[in-house]
Formats: sequence, structure tokens, C-alpha cells
Amino acid sequence: MRRSEVLAEESIVCLQKALNHLREIWELIGIPEDQRLQRTEVVKKHIKELLDMMIAEEESLKERLIKSISVCQKELSTLCSELRVEPFQEEGETTILQLEKDLRTQVELMRKQKKERKQELKLLQEQDQELCEILCMPRYDIDSASVPSLEELNQFRQHVTTLRETKASRREEFVSIKRQIILCMEELDHTPDTSFERDVVCEDEDAFCLSLENIATLQKLLRQLEMRKSQNEAVCEGLRAQIRELWDRLQIPEEEREAVATIMSGSKAKVRKALQLEVDRLEELKMQNMKKVIEAIRVELVQYWDQCFYSQEQRQAFAPFYAEDYTENLLQLHDAEIVQLKNYYEVHKELFEGVQKWEETWRLFLEFERKASDPNRFTNRGGNLLKEEKQRAKLQKMLPKLEEELKARIELWEQEHSKAFMVNGQKFMEYVAEQWEMHRLEKERAKQERQLKNKKQTETEMLYGSAPRTPSKRRGLAPNTPGKARKLNTTTMSNATANSSIRPIFGGTIYHSPVSRLPPSGSKPVAASTCSGKKTPRTGRHGANKENLELNGSILSGGYPGSAPLQRNFSINSVASTYSEFAVIHLF
Repeated sequence: MRRSEVLAEESIVCLQKALNHLREIWELIGIPEDQRLQRTEVVKKHIKELLDMMIAEEESLKERLIKSISVCQKELSTLCSELRVEPFQEEGETTILQLEKDLRTQVELMRKQKKERKQELKLLQEQDQELCEILCMPRYDIDSASVPSLEELNQFRQHVTTLRETKASRREEFVSIKRQIILCMEELDHTPDTSFERDVVCEDEDAFCLSLENIATLQKLLRQLEMRKSQNEAVCEGLRAQIRELWDRLQIPEEEREAVATIMSGSKAKVRKALQLEVDRLEELKMQNMKKVIEAIRVELVQYWDQCFYSQEQRQAFAPFYAEDYTENLLQLHDAEIVQLKNYYEVHKELFEGVQKWEETWRLFLEFERKASDPNRFTNRGGNLLKEEKQRAKLQKMLPKLEEELKARIELWEQEHSKAFMVNGQKFMEYVAEQWEMHRLEKERAKQERQLKNKKQTETEMLYGSAPRTPSKRRGLAPNTPGKARKLNTTTMSNATANSSIRPIFGGTIYHSPVSRLPPSGSKPVAASTCSGKKTPRTGRHGANKENLELNGSILSGGYPGSAPLQRNFSINSVASTYSEFAVIHLF
């Protein structure tokens, strides 16, 4: 049993006791029956009115609850539709009061969500409006009257985040471009003369509209200023180059050049103006020193001719180079020629540098070849001879490689330009082949000269002899003295036979052996001279006159061993008999 039912029964018991108590009082007092009836009617009336009032109130409460339930259900349905959520479902059977409470709670929750969404939508719209005004973009399309769904709010938030990022990137780009524009304007001494330029340079950065159009206009303005700056720099650099060229041509002293060193850097308007004034001054001075300037240009022309490997015919083709009438027209012709040569050199710079490298390598190779043919090269100090030989071998291997590389590059160039690449008036490979041929002929000529010189020296020595050359002293060897015997080819010579020496082809002293020579006819040998001073018969000399010695470019030995037979029929071209007489005279 419910407690409310227990309380109701207790109320009935209590009412019964109260009525019984009233009857007892009435009886004790002695109130007549009709009054008791009246009084009981009053009690009944009061109780009934009270209960009726209470019942009415409870009925009213029930009606309110039912009405509230109906209202809440309607509102809840509307809210669910606006918030785009599932409708509220009642959980099983419940009382009116609980249902009303649940519905009211759900309605309050839905109202709160609706309010929060509306507030967030309003905030996002405000942010979107602010960002769109700065970026000059259309506002986000969303119905502000309806309650946004969670998905719509999420998309709106992402859109606002994107706008913030766009604003940040555009602002960064704007600040960077603005800084560059200001620097360019300062460099050009340019004052903002349009409303847009003033907005960029002078106005507050936050007030500038960061639209795509404005950013594009900024970039265009920056490009224009940079182009003007580049043109100004090019003009200033050209003026500086012109000034340096005029300085060199006019031979301006260094102290006068240093006086204008402040304008030799930078490209501001005042610098450009100062450079132009200096050029005008130097041009006027050039007109006053026309001959000196033209001669300086001619020196420069010769340098470019050398760098471009011009032949003598190509140099002579420029007739104004040899004119002596120093006029403005002649100067212009020289200026045009130097410009043409500079352009020609720049176009073919890589090839000319390759040819120049080959030339330098070739000169170095010829230098080592000259050293290699120098008889004094054997005075080696610190291994220089070995180093030079290694370098010569290295250059000898390097030259063909350079020639092959240049040949390939020149062939490619000739195919592209449909003309021959000339070096000193001829094709490069022909020029290289000519250099090698000249080198070969020079070596052949030097070889023939040496052979002719040796032949002449040999003939002279065969006719007149030569004084013995004293060898240089060496550490650890006893000095040579005339009184001591020396060994040569295992043959011992005494000082007494020193007069029998002859001179070899390449210098030095060679001694004859005291062994007697065989007669030309193959008979017994002629008796040799002895230490007693006896001389051989005169027939020995006549036998010697018949000897013919043959010398095929070989060096005469210092003597013959006693066991070795002597050769017959030797001849020395055109000097055989003279040499035989010379040998016999010294022998006896």
C-alpha cells in the first residue's frame, strides 16, 4: 500500500474521531438534536468545501500539466526541427507530472542549444564580415534567421579559419612588397604620386584592403619599380664602364680618379646625375685629346685581335687603324670596331679560352722540349731533371686531349653557325697540325745541325788533334797526374807513350795501345817502339798510309786489347790517308 493511501485512511480516522469528539462535546453541553444537525451540516459543508477546493486545485494542476505537456511537445517538435535533431521519444509509460517534467527539461536543453548556435552564428558572421571587408570578398552565404546545424556551423568555422589564414598570408605578402617598394622608391628618389602609392606607403597597414586585385597591383608596382631600378643600375653601370674606359684612354691619374670614387657605387638618381656629369666632362676632354684617345683604342684593339687570334690579313682589313687623320669620324670607326670585337669575343669566349689554354700548354711543352735538348740539363740539382721530364710527359699526353676536345666543340660550333672557326687566319686543326709540323722540322733541323757540327769537329780533330781535357775532380778520387799510369779498356799506358794519343769524335782523350799494327798486306807486324827510344823503320809509316779506317758515326775506343785482332781497311770519309799519317807520326 502506498503511503498516500495510508495517509488517506489515517485522515478518515482522524475525521471520524473529530466528529465523535464534537458529538461528545455537544452531548456534554446539551445542545439539542436540531442544532447538532445544523452544526454537523456546517462541519460537512466546511469539509466538503475544503475538499472541493483541494480537488479543484488538483484538477487545475492536472490541466496545467496537460497543457504544459502539449505546449512542450509542440515546442520540442519545433526545436528538433530547427536544430535538425531526432524528435524526442517518451521512455515507456509515465505519469503526467513526470512527462511534463521530462518534456520541460528537454525543451530547456533544446532552447539552450538553439541559443548557443545562434550566438556562435552571430559571432562567426561578425568575423566573416570583418575579414571579408579586409579581403574584399563576398560574405559567407548562410541563413541568419534559421538555426544552423552542427555541420553548417562546422563549415562556417572552417571558412572563417581559411579567411584568417588568407588574411595572414596576404598581409605578410603585403608587408614584404611594401618594404621592397619603399626601398625601391628610396633608391630611385621617387615620391608617391598616385593615391594607390600613397595608400601603400603612407596609410596604416591595417587599413589597406588585402584584395587579390590590390595584391596584384602591388606586385605590378613593385615590378615597375624594380625594372626602373634595374634600368637605372644598368645605366649607372654603363656610365661607370664608360668612365673607366675614358679614364684609361685619357690616362687620367689615380688621384683624380679617387676624387670621384664616391659615385662609383650605387644607382640613386643623384649618383646617376653625377655619373652623367663625369661622362660629359670626360667626353669633352676626349674631344680635346682625340689622338691620344684613338691610340689608346688601338692598343685595346690589338689586345682583342690577339685574344681573337686574328690573322695579319684580318688586322689589315681594318684600314682606319693605320689612318693618321685623328677626327671624330675616325674615333667613331674605332669605337664601332672595338664594340664589334668585344661582341665577337663574348660570343666565342669559350672557344677562344680553350684555344688560349692549348696555346699556353703548347708553349710550356716547347719550353720543356728545349730544356730536354739542352746539353747542360744534366747538371741536375734537387731532382729538377726528373721533375721536368715528368711534366714534359704529362704535357705530351695533355695536348692531344685538349686538341680532341677543341675539335669536337669547334665542329659543333661550325655546324651551328655554318662557317669555319678561324685561328690566325686558318682552321684550328690545320693550325695545330702546322705547329706540330714546324716543331718536327725544328727538331730535324737541330738534329742535322748537331750532326754537321759533330762531323766538322771530328774532321778538325782528325786533322789537328785536340788537347786532352782534364776531367773535373770528384770527391773520393785521387787527382790525375801525368806521372801515373791509368787503365783504359784494360790496357796500361805509361807516360812514355803519351804522344801516341788521338782525340775521339766527341772529345776526351783516347790512347793507342803500344801493340804494333798489322801491315796492310797481312805480313808480319812491324816492330813496335821500345822504351830505349829506338824507332821503327820508315816503312811503318808507308804501311800506315795504306790503312783505311771506316767510322760509321761510332766513338773510337781508347785502345785495342792485346788479344783482339785489329780491323782492316778502315776509312774516314775524305780524310783516311791524312789520319793514317797523323797516327803513324805520333806512333813513332
